[in-house]
Amino acid sequence: MKHEQVILGNAPSKANQYKIITLCGHGSLAKTSALKEYEKKFYLQCGAYRNKNIQGFFELYVDVYFHSNRPDLDNSLKCLLDCLQACKAIKNDRNCVKIVANKFIDKNNPRIEFTIVEVNKEDVK
Repeated sequence: MKHEQVILGNAPSKANQYKIITLCGHGSLAKTSALKEYEKKFYLQCGAYRNKNIQGFFELYVDVYFHSNRPDLDNSLKCLLDCLQACKAIKNDRNCVKIVANKFIDKNNPRIEFTIVEVNKEDVK
């Protein structure tokens, strides 16, 4: 499948991108600077879907190219869905009814390539 959107850069693992901070004497989670930077780059590169605001159900077809075999594929998917929501490509990631994901290694050009396919409510079982 030829994907509609390519986001350059190494997809961070959502699980490892938060740090514990103290606010008013209480512990809280904050995004690392690496995650904030990736989200900013994602927003700028996501021209095919930015502000598309898909409100209904959708399927996500994604190829993730990592710099090494170490990262987990599933952790990058949560980051991708959160970035899609942040750049208003999708209204809510809970409307994702199907994910087809592949993991590849490309040391010189890590990236995410993806396509969002809107589906009719009647087709969702």
